[in-house]
Amino acid sequence: MVDWAGTILATSMLAVMIGMTVVEQQAVDGEVAAARRAVNDAGSLDASRAETMVGGYLGAPYTYPSDVRLENPATKTDFTLKHASWEAKPFKSPIYYGVRIARWNPGSANGYMVDFTHSKTITRPDEAVDIKGLINGAPAPARAKVGDLFKHLEFSHGHNMLTANVLFRLGSLTPRLSPYVGVGGGVSLPHTEVQMIGEPSRTYEYQYVGPVAQALAGLEVRLGTTSLFFEYKFSFADQFAPLSRLDGDILFTDLWRQFKLWWGGTPPPGGHLSTRLTSHNFIGGVGVRF
Repeated sequence: MVDWAGTILATSMLAVMIGMTVVEQQAVDGEVAAARRAVNDAGSLDASRAETMVGGYLGAPYTYPSDVRLENPATKTDFTLKHASWEAKPFKSPIYYGVRIARWNPGSANGYMVDFTHSKTITRPDEAVDIKGLINGAPAPARAKVGDLFKHLEFSHGHNMLTANVLFRLGSLTPRLSPYVGVGGGVSLPHTEVQMIGEPSRTYEYQYVGPVAQALAGLEVRLGTTSLFFEYKFSFADQFAPLSRLDGDILFTDLWRQFKLWWGGTPPPGGHLSTRLTSHNFIGGVGVRF
């Protein structure tokens, strides 16, 4: 005879086990789907929530030729190099790089950013330029090579720019592609290296030399909580560098020494070097969003 009670019991237990397995699999599938949605949500632009991004970038600039003026009343020197060219050498140490932190406001297309850019500007010693003015009280040569007058003329351990910027998002091309623009201003903190031929020492230190302004346009590519960004920046910086003829140390100690000399009314022994550095900058970087 068939044991109907045992058969029914075994069948019931098998059905319960199959049901539990299905429920557990559905729970796992739900967790996986939720995780995928979370990743997708993190990668998609949601303007309703605040967002902070910390990032770094590399790039390459082009700096226009500019007039370079050296003034030193103590030696009756006041001359100008006309349209001197600048090299960047962005991939030669120290390389072109930058770091930034950006914050987007919730429920708005507006944000703000602190941006630090380390570029370089180096004159070409073999370049012949027109010259106007006086050197040690005598007329300067009408034309000469930069290297005939200067042993060093560069901002090569950094044409450094520190700026505060306002940002504006221009909507979204897709949930993961977001164009933006911005504008900002700040300070120029280059590492000045200047020495004329025949001078006993060089100026070789970090300095505050004037204001900086920049405008930018970029595209953000959102990948989970990471962003890639590609950007064009137009910048200009007025340089008015005191020629201290001193070797510096680090940024903060050099700036403190410069401030004390300025506060005490001590004129720089080498006078001042002035120019305006106007640059196109093309950058690419990666950031992490919070």
